[in-house]
Amino acid sequence: MMLPRRRFLHLAAGAAALPMASSISRAQTFPSRPVRIIVPTAAGGPNDILTRLIAQWLSERLGQPFIIENRPGAGTNTATEVVVRAPPDGYTHFSAGPASAINATLYDKLSFNFLRDTAPVAGIMRVSNVLVVHPSFPARTVPEFIAYAKANPGKLSMASGGIGSGSHMAGELFKMMAGVDMVHVPYRGAGPALSDVLGGLVQVMFDLMPNSIEHIRAGKLRGLAVTTATRSPELPDIPAVGDFVLGYEASAVFGIVAPRNTPADIVDRLNREINAGLADPSIKARLAQLSGTVLAGSPDDFGKLFADETEKWGKVIRAAHIKAE
Repeated sequence: MMLPRRRFLHLAAGAAALPMASSISRAQTFPSRPVRIIVPTAAGGPNDILTRLIAQWLSERLGQPFIIENRPGAGTNTATEVVVRAPPDGYTHFSAGPASAINATLYDKLSFNFLRDTAPVAGIMRVSNVLVVHPSFPARTVPEFIAYAKANPGKLSMASGGIGSGSHMAGELFKMMAGVDMVHVPYRGAGPALSDVLGGLVQVMFDLMPNSIEHIRAGKLRGLAVTTATRSPELPDIPAVGDFVLGYEASAVFGIVAPRNTPADIVDRLNREINAGLADPSIKARLAQLSGTVLAGSPDDFGKLFADETEKWGKVIRAAHIKAE
């Protein structure tokens, strides 16, 4: 039977509107049950703390618990595998940090491709590392440090939280760009590494600012420079490495991603809510206590930033011939 033209057009318009209506309805009803955010590190670290802060905000805003699930192991790869294999329904998310960008090149055989198999949701925070030395170390500035290292090739020991850690990568990038030779001493975590720098057993470390800032303020460590592109408001008297080594930047970027193919309307809603949290004065103040600056923006903004970080650290790993343990 032939439909009248007006009736046909009406039905066609209704059919075309169905996907949009479905997306709006889904976004409005999400979440209808608890949501989990998997953190690939143990409780208590910067990644865990900032994720719990955002999870509490989302729980209050969206009326469902956002539950933190800590899954440390295999350099964050164990947790990543859980997330990329989870249903893309908006109820599983991942707290991504620098290891996710580093591991893409550090490990030869991963069962996933982080950039391909995840969907960026929102950036949260950028955290600087600090180039720290024991107070007895003769150099008081970055130029003095570089001059000392060049005069003593291979005699300086550089501690890190382990092969492929953010502190290791920051140090390797510095070695390449400043043209200095230091011996890398990997530890099982940033804590033991920093302890030996505090004890004077190792001369230098590129440590995350939240770990070392109080030691710097107390005079137990000397901070020579921060590794972000500009000075940190938390340590305003300490210059940036880039002031002396042109183009140097080595901060830690944190944010939330979801499994690939998570509905865009859910991603967009979470992005809006997270950005609202990052604009909230109480959350901004708490992130500042973690020595971080907010990374508000769209999912595409965070996705591009993470892709750029992956490319940067990939170049360092290949140039320095670094292999995972």
